[in-house]
Amino acid sequence: MHRGLISIFILSSFISHLAFAAERADSMHGAHAQGRHDTVNMPGLHGRDTTHVEVHQLRELFVKHKAIQRSVVNLPNGIQTLTETDDVDVRESLVGHTAGMLARMESKRDPEVRIQSPTLKKLFLNADAIDTTLELTEKGVKVTQTSSREDVVALLQAHAAEVSDLVDRGMAAVHERMHHGMSH
Repeated sequence: MHRGLISIFILSSFISHLAFAAERADSMHGAHAQGRHDTVNMPGLHGRDTTHVEVHQLRELFVKHKAIQRSVVNLPNGIQTLTETDDVDVRESLVGHTAGMLARMESKRDPEVRIQSPTLKKLFLNADAIDTTLELTEKGVKVTQTSSREDVVALLQAHAAEVSDLVDRGMAAVHERMHHGMSH
């Protein structure tokens, strides 16, 4: 798929999920201010220019990570991931987050979220060397990312493994990585 078509597809998918996620984020913020929200505040999810919607989506994915199923196939020139869930709310956050991050990648707008891995920063720096296709599935998203550069392929595969670890272990994976000095 051509980059321009990817942009249009990603942006249209992202916009369709944005209204729903914004409404949910606003209601969650109000509940939190009134002391009814029981999720721990996650300041590490905020970045340089992240929106309330993006932070909400990340929070939802971390809090409900056990509801997500993910598989990764390492290709000779990249990766193919399938990330899905039966939980409708988690699916909205999953699709919105994936489309949003791919749009950010294409425009080289690294969110610089405090808990993000150094691998992600390197991928943003090498975004021009990555070809991406995104396919919505009934329960989530299928993403294929390839590159002709071996160093970028290694980064794609390392990041896919990091995301799978986050799906498996949630914030415990982040805390472990940060504890070992592997995060910025």
